[in-house]
Amino acid sequence: MEGDKLILRGLAFHGFHGAKAEERTLGQKFLVDIDAWMDLIPAAVSDNLSLTISYTEIYRIAKEVLEGSPQNLLESVAHKIAITTLTKYEQISAIRVKVGKPHVAVQGTLDYLGVEILRNRTHLHS
Repeated sequence: MEGDKLILRGLAFHGFHGAKAEERTLGQKFLVDIDAWMDLIPAAVSDNLSLTISYTEIYRIAKEVLEGSPQNLLESVAHKIAITTLTKYEQISAIRVKVGKPHVAVQGTLDYLGVEILRNRTHLHS
């Protein structure tokens, strides 16, 4: 994707997503990064918040999904954030959502394991 975008990095939430019983019972920390592509020229030229989308609105969608109904897969969590955002804000042409789990039971050191998806307006009709 090219062009202007809103950027949200390092969002952290506690949720109950996962396929294992203990993930659904105890919950865990999830990390989220979001890029939302849209034309920012009108907002930049006018310095008017009403011509863009507040970062807090996209943050709120991510929070509602991560702290909401449990999903088995991170793919489903990321997709739900993306489609909800695209549906609510027509100005956004495409969105990238990365969701990671920093606390995974593996033999080794890691920052997180996760998924990254890219959705655009055509995905709303498929």
